[in-house]
Amino acid sequence: MRLSIIGVGYVGLVAGACFSESGNHVICMDKNARRIKDLKEGIIPIYEPGLDLLVRRNQSNGRLKFVTDIQEAVHRADVIFIAVGTPPEEDGSADLSHVLSVAREIGKVMDKPKIIVNKSTVPVGTSEKVREVIAAETEHTFEVVSNPEFLKEGAAIDDFMYPDRVIIGTRNNEVAEVMRELYSPFVRTGNPIIVMDERSAEVTKYAANAILATKISFMNEMANLCDYIGADIEMVRKGIGSDKRIGYSFIFPGVGYGGSCFPKDVKAIIRTAAEHQYELEVLKAVDLVNDRQKSILIPKIKSHFGEELKGKRLAMWGLSFKPKTDDMREAPALQIIRDLRDLGVEIHAHDPVAMDEARNLGIDQHVTLFDDYYDAVRDCDGLILVTEWLNYREPDFEMIRSLLREPVVFDGRNIFQPHKLKELGFTYYGVGRR
Repeated sequence: MRLSIIGVGYVGLVAGACFSESGNHVICMDKNARRIKDLKEGIIPIYEPGLDLLVRRNQSNGRLKFVTDIQEAVHRADVIFIAVGTPPEEDGSADLSHVLSVAREIGKVMDKPKIIVNKSTVPVGTSEKVREVIAAETEHTFEVVSNPEFLKEGAAIDDFMYPDRVIIGTRNNEVAEVMRELYSPFVRTGNPIIVMDERSAEVTKYAANAILATKISFMNEMANLCDYIGADIEMVRKGIGSDKRIGYSFIFPGVGYGGSCFPKDVKAIIRTAAEHQYELEVLKAVDLVNDRQKSILIPKIKSHFGEELKGKRLAMWGLSFKPKTDDMREAPALQIIRDLRDLGVEIHAHDPVAMDEARNLGIDQHVTLFDDYYDAVRDCDGLILVTEWLNYREPDFEMIRSLLREPVVFDGRNIFQPHKLKELGFTYYGVGRR
């Protein structure tokens, strides 16, 4: 098929690379001329394992092209994906200005019937708004489909190529068949393509992220309870995860969730419900718990060192909101840095891939960044683990103890073994660990 994807951010670039890998001819369009220039030269603007190889391979074989001209993108495609950002407004609602602006531009240059696909995460009713905006600009026939993405940063290629399910929101049977054909190479093992109405598809995306966020916040609440009553959340996690109805996914306690999806999407669906005079009490609690959880290590640090922390120096391992990505949006590390800086603490930080992003965000104005994670520890009063990168899991603790002024570890992801660190002479603080 001939496809165009408008918006070459995280979702758009992954989708473009994967669709072209399955044999389609794909044009990725973005107004950001610098980004398009970089992509043409093989420079990938985001960190996602395997993405660079897909982009370069499909560019070289002519199936993937990057342009800044929306007319070219629209004219040369039968199916056009809208994959631009929907950042949160101050009230938590999703900002649809980019989505509707693209829809308007598509309508202005449309030259024949098209299928327009909403790939962006959008509130309920957006398909109708997109349809109205395009219809005001063109007399050509078109259909609007809701096709939400379910990509995990750090595993996006596998998630796209081997999806658990594909959701297609349309009430047009012919359009549904076109979308089935497009996605058929990715579901050969039998995972379902589920066709539903547009509004249900839009809710499905938010509901999926909301329930995963709920599991995380619930487990963090249980971990905090364990801290108060002397139980061990790791034992609790094993005990409940063995129940097949619950499972082990998303029940790892820590310093809260972050990223571009969960925080934004939970707030957006809460706002959508409020606009219809309904209060999502469970999700409001999920959001509140997560905001609080990002600071959960601070009382432990104060308890260990005392209330007066000015002049202390702490090492921080991990800046991205999760491993295998350089994304720092809503990352717990940002809140921890703010809390510690307010207390007069000096911070030495390291992250395997998010250092450039940290500099782009100006973090280096408040934190000293180190290219080597052992160097970050040197002459510090303690170590804080924030992101559970693989290379942090089995460090040389003997070396760490020799580098630290005091052998104390604040484990924000519970990846270390308390008894092992105790045997090595460390004081250990986890989240809900006995």
